[in-house]
Amino acid sequence: MPELPEVEVVRRGLADHVVGRTLLSVDVNHPRSVRRHLAGAPDLVARLTGSRVAGAHRRGKFLWLTFADQDDALMVHLGMSGQMLIRPSDTPRDKHAHIVAELGGTQLSFVDQRTFGGWWLDPMVEVDGTVVPESVAHIARDPFDPAFDPKAAAARLRSKRSEIKRVLLDQTAGLSGIGNIYADESLWRAKIHPSRAAGELSAAAARKLVDAAGEVMAEALAAGGTSFDSLYVNVNGNSGYFSRSLNAYGREEEPCGRCGAAIRREKFMNRSSYYCPRCQRPI
Repeated sequence: MPELPEVEVVRRGLADHVVGRTLLSVDVNHPRSVRRHLAGAPDLVARLTGSRVAGAHRRGKFLWLTFADQDDALMVHLGMSGQMLIRPSDTPRDKHAHIVAELGGTQLSFVDQRTFGGWWLDPMVEVDGTVVPESVAHIARDPFDPAFDPKAAAARLRSKRSEIKRVLLDQTAGLSGIGNIYADESLWRAKIHPSRAAGELSAAAARKLVDAAGEVMAEALAAGGTSFDSLYVNVNGNSGYFSRSLNAYGREEEPCGRCGAAIRREKFMNRSSYYCPRCQRPI
């Protein structure tokens, strides 16, 4: 699933190309892509058609559009392979374009090869002085949020009993937006072993980790995100290239760029953790 930098790249593309435009028509071509909209595809189409997009927003890995003429937000869940692509209206439709919105000379396509993602309308609620979709109300702020408090985030991380990597992946804990890739990269940068108990970290170590997470994701955003295959692209269909700068993730047996020890890989929650056994000691 795309993480914060990849979703932010998509959000910026939507802000540039979709905000201020009207959805003249909406076609739903696969029922799974609107399964989270419980009122069904006809209701989603009817409510979106004719609406003018007012804003493109994100918190952590969650993305949504707001409208000038209705209160509900359009949640966009990218899943494992979802793409929001901007194309001229006369572009032949991709066989996996499960939702297509016509903007007048331009079409916005939701392309999703694995059909894990989707669109749905969600009511807005106020949480801690910020109005967000109901689906996002429980999600912690992320390091790019102007109201993000790194000291408070570090304290929340230290209040958990689980291993620190598991806590980083919990979008409701200290900060959101981190998935498997940026968890490994942040832990490597902060020199913290992924299995360390979060509650055993010192205040200084926890703050160093929070700062590292923000730095890593900012650098990834500047590189357009991390792409390992053709499924993650921006709205123009271009891949990111931060994968060239990864220090731990996916680098099993390659030398650590800091100390030269071979990067180690271990199983973790049906996926993998990558870390340096010399720089990131378990205690």
